[in-house]
Amino acid sequence: MKRLLVLPVVVALAGGLAAAPAAAQTVPPAAVINRDFPDPEILQVDGTFHAYSTSSSPGRVPYATAPAATGPWTVRGDALPQKPSWAGSGGFWAPDVSRRADGRYLMYFTGPSAAAGRMCLGAALADSPAGPFVPTSGQPLVCNAGEGGDIDPSSFVDTNGARYLLYKNDGNAIGQPTIIWLQPTAADGITFTGARRELLRNNRPEDQGVIEAPVLVRRASQYVLFYSAGVYTTGNYHTSYAVSGALNGPYTRAYRPLITTTTLDGAVNGPGGADVVGNRIFFHGHLAAGGRGMYTAALGWANDYPVVRGSRVRYEVERGTLNHAYVRSGAAGASQGAVAAGIDFADSWADTSVFAPVAGTYTVHIGYAAGYGEAQHTLTVNGGAAQVVTYPDRGWDNWTQVAAHVTLNAGFNTVRLQFRGRWAELDYLEVA
Repeated sequence: MKRLLVLPVVVALAGGLAAAPAAAQTVPPAAVINRDFPDPEILQVDGTFHAYSTSSSPGRVPYATAPAATGPWTVRGDALPQKPSWAGSGGFWAPDVSRRADGRYLMYFTGPSAAAGRMCLGAALADSPAGPFVPTSGQPLVCNAGEGGDIDPSSFVDTNGARYLLYKNDGNAIGQPTIIWLQPTAADGITFTGARRELLRNNRPEDQGVIEAPVLVRRASQYVLFYSAGVYTTGNYHTSYAVSGALNGPYTRAYRPLITTTTLDGAVNGPGGADVVGNRIFFHGHLAAGGRGMYTAALGWANDYPVVRGSRVRYEVERGTLNHAYVRSGAAGASQGAVAAGIDFADSWADTSVFAPVAGTYTVHIGYAAGYGEAQHTLTVNGGAAQVVTYPDRGWDNWTQVAAHVTLNAGFNTVRLQFRGRWAELDYLEVA
């Protein structure tokens, strides 16, 4: 028989099943700086977290510290009190701070070039992560007015110690392609040692013409390039990533973005400008009172692919392990066109492997369809206590969701959905 899925939650315990302890729903990202602090850059030094942001009321490059990623955070003032001589009037954007091999701290920043009339990249040095950072030159580090200027610098040091600068040309500002570039530097971070290479450009519909805020992470099996896309003033702004087995690419974009307003179920509006430090991701989102505050969430790695706690990740049930069931291809309206079907017998079940960045409570959103009355499955995680999931009859090939709250171990977990009553087809699980 045909079966399908959608999103309201009806989870109940049925007679004859041991009642599992009630689990809370997933934990959303925490707002840790609840004031304007856009494009956060994070550096951890000797157990203290340091954060830097795009210009706002505390200064040209606002600066904050905390004893832990989750806070409490204290905004300290301006890390770049001296404006570079090449800069005109206007804000400074998206700083990046790293520690060089000589122990000094290097800041990249975006500032308004008086000569070019565009935003360009600069550099500054300090002996402490608190600054004050002093500009290194009377000229911008990178400034190509003909390509719209250059913004959003980011440092990267590979496992062999080689240092690189990432940035984007601001082509979307002048109707030209926007490209994320990678360029090698000397150990000082300000002397270029080779030509730049293109990593990504704004060529996908969800980009809405904009791709920016690059952050590169080296994992054991691949390089992971985080970036933001969309229009930053709207809730469509989001964070995604691309991967490559080689530093210079080619990079393959994720099938779905990593963090969006929708994947966070509205907990953060327009999540972007992300930075990654250890097992945490930091990003900004629009605040109801105005401005963009700083948020953080746990970050895990599923076979070297990023997973953020609180942001939905979709797993196709038909790609899991099916017992006395089958894959139905060509399912109208289904995610990727196929579903798990024939889950019609006492020994029919579907196992899906899902990943949790940290142990704790999560919400599993089950995509289904049911058309011959209300159906039920028994849900277990890793063979543990059972709960009953009820699927309201909304018609075959009318894919909708129900939600169940579960407790997951850190790492991979097996979610089993087994026949209990009447009939439902399964499309996907989304785990937040």
